[in-house]
Amino acid sequence: MLQAMPSLYIGLMSGTSLDGVDGVLVDFSQEKMVVIGHESAPLAPDLRAELLALNTPGPNELHRAALAGNALARAYASVVQRLLKHSGVPAGAVRAIGAHGQTVRHRPQEFDGTGYTLQLNNPSLLAECTGIPVVADFRSRDVAAGGQGAPLVPAFHRGVFGRTGETVLVLNIGGISNLSVLGADGSVAGFDCGPGNALMDHWCQLHTGQAFDKNGDWAAQGQVLPDLLATLLQEPFLRQPPPKSTGRDLFNPTWLSDALAAHSGIRPVDVQATLTELTASACAMSAISHGKNSKTLAVCGGGALNTQLMRRLQALTPGISVAPTDTLGLPALQVEAAAFAWLARQTVQGQTGNLQSVTGARGARVLGAVYPA
Repeated sequence: MLQAMPSLYIGLMSGTSLDGVDGVLVDFSQEKMVVIGHESAPLAPDLRAELLALNTPGPNELHRAALAGNALARAYASVVQRLLKHSGVPAGAVRAIGAHGQTVRHRPQEFDGTGYTLQLNNPSLLAECTGIPVVADFRSRDVAAGGQGAPLVPAFHRGVFGRTGETVLVLNIGGISNLSVLGADGSVAGFDCGPGNALMDHWCQLHTGQAFDKNGDWAAQGQVLPDLLATLLQEPFLRQPPPKSTGRDLFNPTWLSDALAAHSGIRPVDVQATLTELTASACAMSAISHGKNSKTLAVCGGGALNTQLMRRLQALTPGISVAPTDTLGLPALQVEAAAFAWLARQTVQGQTGNLQSVTGARGARVLGAVYPA
């Protein structure tokens, strides 16, 4: 049997945008991490709809969640098979897969003081389908240690994007947006800023039938509504100091409907423009407040492809250069998946994956659970 290479890992990510699965095959044998392959695949419409529905309470949730986890594991396995085929790497050469799963509830520190975070997945099935060990359930240990369980990517960002003597900001805009502050002195901070693509995607789907606003073209046709924007920006989470994390538990269609209730007679296109401005404003406020005078804001995730959002983000952060992480050597759509390949490697090697300065946990912890092949 082929001996697994200790340097080869696969990272899989299906984020809160629910736009699909990204997978990367990463080689950690060199001083600098190398992405050997990248594959992505959209989620089947019925699976996407079910995962979205499971973000809110509904009937027969346990049964539906279990089957959705099975379906997601098979979608993950399909991406893994494509990665292996196109890279020419056999399954037996890969040390492990880091599979984040699909977050459907994220309520750290709530209810009983510990709270919980829930990512749907079936890592046992994924290991069976691929023949590769799987590392999953990364967030729960940090929550158990009193942390937010998110974001977990800043430690990875430090290794990939950190610059000696320069503060670098890395902004991930998925369904939710999160910021990493990589200090010139080696310090790292990070937290969720607020909504990313989730509200924009929802409104676009509702009024145009399209899953997302490509390039932000629809938003660019509208006008920002100052009164509505002011209402949206009153959300207490946006002013809450870190450590903090959030998800669709807060920024969801009900939250938006409640905000819209006091604003009648407005055009859907203007709401889209305002939601784009909300995301840009929340991210810009975070970058300015916590950016330690950084001149660089590198953006990853699907939001990096939204031209109108990037334009507004640049306008709201004068003196800071806003560009996709591609300019720092790692394409915007590969960053999160690569982060979970790195986190899987940390777990396999018995090394910590969280940062107390980011999540607020009682200390550094080895994250995740390993499911052997």
